[in-house]
Amino acid sequence: MLQRTGGKYVEPGGEFTRDQRYIATRITADGRDGYPVEPGRYRLAVSRACPWANRLIIVRRLLGLEDAMSMAVAGPTHDKRSWTFDLDPGGRDPVLGIERLAEAYFKRFPGYERGITVPAIVDVPTGRVVTNDYAQMSLDLSTEWTAYHREGAPELYPQRLRDEIDEVNDVVFRDVNNGVYRCGFAGSQEAYETAYHRLFDRLDWLSERLAGQRYLVGDTITEADVRLFTTLARFDPVYHGHFKCNRQKLAEMPVLWAYARDLFQTPGFGDTIDFDHIKRHYYEVHRDINPTGIVPLGPDLANWLTPHERESLGGRPFGDGTPPPPPAERVDPAHTPLR
Repeated sequence: MLQRTGGKYVEPGGEFTRDQRYIATRITADGRDGYPVEPGRYRLAVSRACPWANRLIIVRRLLGLEDAMSMAVAGPTHDKRSWTFDLDPGGRDPVLGIERLAEAYFKRFPGYERGITVPAIVDVPTGRVVTNDYAQMSLDLSTEWTAYHREGAPELYPQRLRDEIDEVNDVVFRDVNNGVYRCGFAGSQEAYETAYHRLFDRLDWLSERLAGQRYLVGDTITEADVRLFTTLARFDPVYHGHFKCNRQKLAEMPVLWAYARDLFQTPGFGDTIDFDHIKRHYYEVHRDINPTGIVPLGPDLANWLTPHERESLGGRPFGDGTPPPPPAERVDPAHTPLR
């Protein structure tokens, strides 16, 4: 999740540009970057508020990597210094022993000047951050950690579909995942309107694509669906109002709304969504957009559980695999319509 130095998110007069200079170290089966795949060695640091971190939570759960890589959950808000582990007893992560994620960044890179972002993977023995390159991280969980996937784990990044998945991911990131931020953090009317039209043009394109097929690429859930879902899940609670993405609510876009409900009701997706953390993060942290810090009470979440009827399009959610078992790391029941 984006964290701006000094807590300022909008640059007056211009368009929002995301700093994409991430720590590109990879954890691989052959350990070529100095960090080999090794169960129990690494800890995934996330916030359930963050769409980028939410991707990793979903992929880790679908693949059954919970025992191979533990997870540290930061609170939904942060100050200008760092994400904090204020949900844990004593405000300290019980495995890493740190109060702020910044400590893991500074342990490897003293004086680290870019954002202290989630998701990040930390090397437990040294306490040092390994990577925060979220796009590569989720692909590596699919391709480098195969020895530790659960029996029945789905193929989220199948070789035969990778080119198409990459193409879809590219346009969805540019116009939707990052597009909502380009609307919300626009510093001029012109920049906002450009981002707004790009966002809804792409959502219309996605609606057309999904009108006749259940999933974005192929007939099973892939990485592409994971990446779109985490933005759609936040659309009505946050992006529609807070980021002024208000041509329509997701619930007013029939195809995308049915698609999002289909995934939400699929094990591994909706059971990772904490709507309270999502709303608290955006409305409390982005004070240059929402100076009062007031968090809205709506929308009503019960409609996420209504029938979606996407089964009529065919498709097999997990391909030849099986659904993940019920989660051990549960979202607070008060923060979700799932029970």
